[in-house]
Amino acid sequence: MSSSDQDNKQRNREIAENEAERQAVGDVRVSVWAIALTVIAGVIVFGIAWAWLNR
Repeated sequence: MSSSDQDNKQRNREIAENEAERQAVGDVRVSVWAIALTVIAGVIVFGIAWAWLNR
């Protein structure tokens, strides 16, 4: 195998690792937003139910 092929494989590995890290960060960001929106929706529903039961 030539040096150029090895360099290309190493470069491709580094690109794949960077892309995997970027994907993981994106997944965490989406998960945080999903959890936050769920909590907000839950608080709103709880507030409506609380007001309805205590009228």
